[in-house]
Amino acid sequence: MEFGMFHEFPTSAGHTETEAFETALAEVDAAEAWGLDAIWLAELHFAPKRSLLSAPLTVASVIAARTRRIKVGIAVQVLPLCHPLRLAEETATVDQLSHGRLILGVGRSGVVRTYEAYGVPYGESRERFVEILRILEQAWLEPDVSFAGRYYQFEHVTVVPKPFQKPHPPIRIAATTSDTFAVIGAMGFPIFASVRYPTWEELAPLIRSYREAYAKAGHPGRGEVFVSVPTYLAETEREARADPEESIMHFYRQQVELLTDSAARSGTRAIERRSERAERLRNLTYDDALRGNTLIGTPATIGLRLRELQEELGLDGILAEMNSGGMLPHDKVMRSLRLLCEEVMPQFKTA
Repeated sequence: MEFGMFHEFPTSAGHTETEAFETALAEVDAAEAWGLDAIWLAELHFAPKRSLLSAPLTVASVIAARTRRIKVGIAVQVLPLCHPLRLAEETATVDQLSHGRLILGVGRSGVVRTYEAYGVPYGESRERFVEILRILEQAWLEPDVSFAGRYYQFEHVTVVPKPFQKPHPPIRIAATTSDTFAVIGAMGFPIFASVRYPTWEELAPLIRSYREAYAKAGHPGRGEVFVSVPTYLAETEREARADPEESIMHFYRQQVELLTDSAARSGTRAIERRSERAERLRNLTYDDALRGNTLIGTPATIGLRLRELQEELGLDGILAEMNSGGMLPHDKVMRSLRLLCEEVMPQFKTA
């Protein structure tokens, strides 16, 4: 199983942006030192009370320069907000500078107001996503690229550099609504899923639909599944439960606001059920979250739970949201990360 840390580079009351960057990078350095497999960078815009991570590829370059081993993942790059040629150049550059440690997670994001700020209609996001993904792969692979699409047209462009990894960095796609799981499976890409909205049990049939579509399309293997999940570890169950409560419930309140706001904006679809998901999270209690939407406990209990999930869902890895809500103090995030790396990971790394 692959173990990663999902990082938002949270802002912190009473601290400058510079201090927040330094704190976040200290956690990245610790992840490198303690043997974590991957660090995952969010892409969040115009959220001053939540995150500084609006330029994940820039931050990925910094991480590539200060580390030697850990994989650097983007979770996720919002494709419809990118120019595909510029994205091909920047991702290949990070892959070269990291000597092949980039993993590119891509998605559309559900934050409609970000699209409005960028002047991109959210109703175009699905078509733009597909078009940009096609261009990205061609630009990485082909010496000379021409493209005639609905949103982008160009002739005889040579993108440099080419990626360090051959044929190109691995791509994983975010699956956020029920209809996207099978679509991504048919495309043959690994998926990112999340238990922010469904429970682990509700995720099972979605993963099944992904793998059925993957197999039906004739792709090799079974299709890889990686899940992001609020995660916290402590030496005792009592501490593990108490420490992150305020932060995790703050996170879910943020999600309610985002879903409610996006549901009222143009370009969203009924199948995405944003209002319904917002109402469900509005009524979520901390006990509900502990039962179905988190990995919280001691190293022993989390190790057992991950074994169960590995068997039930066929998980290939997790993106541990170590500071979900962004309110945990740095020392507790570091302790939780150390316990994950030193006491849980070894249970899954030995034959």
